[in-house]
Amino acid sequence: MKPQERSGEVKPDRTQTQARPERQATEVTPEQGKAAKDNASARPGEDEARLAPAAPGPRIVVTGASGFLGRACVAEARRHDLPVLAVTRGAPLPGWADDAGITTLQLDLTAPEAADRLTGALTEDSALIHAAAHLGDDAQALARDTLQANRAVHAAWTAKAPRLVLISSLAVYDTDRLHPGDALRESSALIPLPDATLRGARDPYAGAKRLQEAMFLFDDALNDDWILRPGAIWGPGRSWHALQGFWASKLFVTIGSEGELPLAHVDHVARIAVEAARTPTPGPGVLNVFDHDRPTRARFLKAHRKVHGWPRLNVTVPYTLWSAMVRLLRPVAHKLPGLFREPVLRARMMPLRYPTDRLHSAFPGKGPRFEDLMTATREGRA
Repeated sequence: MKPQERSGEVKPDRTQTQARPERQATEVTPEQGKAAKDNASARPGEDEARLAPAAPGPRIVVTGASGFLGRACVAEARRHDLPVLAVTRGAPLPGWADDAGITTLQLDLTAPEAADRLTGALTEDSALIHAAAHLGDDAQALARDTLQANRAVHAAWTAKAPRLVLISSLAVYDTDRLHPGDALRESSALIPLPDATLRGARDPYAGAKRLQEAMFLFDDALNDDWILRPGAIWGPGRSWHALQGFWASKLFVTIGSEGELPLAHVDHVARIAVEAARTPTPGPGVLNVFDHDRPTRARFLKAHRKVHGWPRLNVTVPYTLWSAMVRLLRPVAHKLPGLFREPVLRARMMPLRYPTDRLHSAFPGKGPRFEDLMTATREGRA
């Protein structure tokens, strides 16, 4: 039985409400993953876990708990007085030792024993927020720290059936099928599934996140589980983002100034993740997670300069002009950096709209103004 602390009203991609089928541990191949493409786009050591003190609500298990988002998820769960099992590869954060509601499990999810140890740590009232993943485009690191780690989590989820909240990414969408000004929604097409080496992916990170989702989706076993696809996660300690442009020595080049930025403040994403962990949903609940107040690149640049004083030197090149230049470079694109390759440029810089009506339906609430959030990044608070 899943913990049912509150009920959600989101309409999932599939509306089956039957009991969860018995799960089988699986290894996703591109052939098996074809079904996942349709499903997702249509909508024991000394440091083993100790049970946290009883508290109302589910026990929140967070993988990648010492990471940028993972730390925020732990804090958000404790703000609601929910017991937490924080799974970390390295040493736990020192401050957690003073909180009796936080239990820690130091575990490398790529280790051979990871699946068994994580399975043993899960309890009947657990809800699992899977936030562990590699950030970046190193294919080998992604294969190890995202995909291999995901296999251990998938095995534990198959064995114990906690409610899953998978932290995926906006990167899984196929922006080659969109045009400037279009709305990107949960029903938008996803990128084709790459092979396990991530060859053929638009970029390795996007391919890894796509395969991560497919591992859970392909056998239709997701039932009362969530997939969250946040935009560029930012906040205190990470005020900048990768969707603005690029550095050319001391000069920053902003590509375009129109169109919404799909930013997702770390505390906003953590709030949605913890609420999802407490909320039943028929079938898989797939949600894009973006901030309520989404600035343009020009507005972001102005606010960041005011709060942090940089970049001091900036030149803005219209998206249409940069895109035309990139098309001329197609014959040599394979030798050039990402923003000189058309698929990557479209994914990161094309001006689009990012509706949040589905998110608001599931988890109502209005967030702060963008400028207030930016000011808070300097002050080190949310």
